[in-house]
Amino acid sequence: MSFTAFLFPGQGSQTVGMGKDLYEHSSSAQEIFERADKALGFEISKLCFEGPEEKLKLTQNTQPALLTVSYILFQMLGISPDIAAGHSLGEYSALVASGGLSFEDALILVHKRGRYMQEAVQVGQGSMAAVLGAEPQKVKQALQEVKNGVVEIANWNSREQIVISGHKKSVDEALALINPPRSVVLPVSAPFHTSLMKSAEEKLSQDLDRVEFNDLNFPVITNVDARVVHQGSRAKEALKKQVNHPVLWYQTMEVLAKKKTDICVELGPKKVLTRLIKRGSREWDSKPQIFSVEDIPSLEKAKQVLS
Repeated sequence: MSFTAFLFPGQGSQTVGMGKDLYEHSSSAQEIFERADKALGFEISKLCFEGPEEKLKLTQNTQPALLTVSYILFQMLGISPDIAAGHSLGEYSALVASGGLSFEDALILVHKRGRYMQEAVQVGQGSMAAVLGAEPQKVKQALQEVKNGVVEIANWNSREQIVISGHKKSVDEALALINPPRSVVLPVSAPFHTSLMKSAEEKLSQDLDRVEFNDLNFPVITNVDARVVHQGSRAKEALKKQVNHPVLWYQTMEVLAKKKTDICVELGPKKVLTRLIKRGSREWDSKPQIFSVEDIPSLEKAKQVLS
């Protein structure tokens, strides 16, 4: 008996043109895009299909755009997993797929979430960088040695990849102290998943309290503590803490390994999580089958195998 996990990507996976072939080939995709446009009060569909990229990259647009495309792929696949997880924003996509949160409520929440996260720190003041190939202990030590400002670990993506986040000067200082084999400054405009997001957390918590959450049709692993949740109330509490705490993605993959997950399916563009799971699963007892579903051809291929 196989054990299947669905994985939902977060910010950084967006690309102009995403979802267009789904819309052209599926009436259900058209209906979901129309629902998204209506709920948001603007044409997120047009932004997905045509851009411009600079506008799609705006946090408050990226988040509902990715959620919409991921949800369409889930619906078109027509199969439920044994468990799901999402990277940052992707946790909302996972909860919508699981029935824990309505699509329309999630769209409005992530649109606001994006705006709150951007407003928390003045544009140009924050930065995020992926640190590749450095020992975790060395990264932690360097962050403690930074003298001014805030810099913290934002994402534990894998054993080899840790994302740091905070004030721009503090991130630059930390990178100099760590001196990793490789680092990449991320194309984002705010220091996500740090204590600098406290004001965003407070605003979002109030919005979350106004939304009804249901118990989940399949469990979801939370970002904030890598715990498996079944209850809507626990999922809501995890989302409240998520924006100013690190994403425990490496720990999430460890949960999948312990559950002997043998099929992993990423639902969204760019294969970011597919690459992470391929590297991370080298440490598993047995490597899972991995599918990246982002368009009609990859959807049909996954359908054939999973059915």
